[in-house]
Amino acid sequence: MLVKFTMNGEEVEWDVHPGETLFETIRREGFYGTKRGCNTGDCGTCTVHIDGEAVNSCQVFTGSVQDQEVKTIEGLVGRSKKTGELVIHPVQQQMVDKGGVQCGFCIPGTVMSAVALLEKNASPTIDDVKRALDGNLCRCTGYVKILEGIMAAAEQMRQSTEAVAQ
Repeated sequence: MLVKFTMNGEEVEWDVHPGETLFETIRREGFYGTKRGCNTGDCGTCTVHIDGEAVNSCQVFTGSVQDQEVKTIEGLVGRSKKTGELVIHPVQQQMVDKGGVQCGFCIPGTVMSAVALLEKNASPTIDDVKRALDGNLCRCTGYVKILEGIMAAAEQMRQSTEAVAQ
């Protein structure tokens, strides 16, 4: 079956099997940043955005995203307005800066969950962040550094928004 949707800002039309999950499709199409974890929707490793909502791509049939907007971790990369160079999202940068990345396997899904939160709530509490990450499992960091990175990214994004507004 043909499915048309927006993938990381570009219109795509892919031929998929009716029982194919979004995770399977995006990996087959070369988006390797999204990782397979449990394949049952319990670990959050495969988290992507569908119309701005964080979802486990292993639990969504590709056919159900017809005419929707899908964003993977690769879709968070932007370009500097000054230099044109590629820049990573503040959540990604702060995860590195604060030591929230160890083996890195859970990070794409964790980052996608965090970004979905920050796009809706620019000033989250630590409890808001914990709720947003409920379902994203990490076996390395104990979460403290991940939470610090997300809170630092929220502050950085707020300051950037305030500077633009002035």
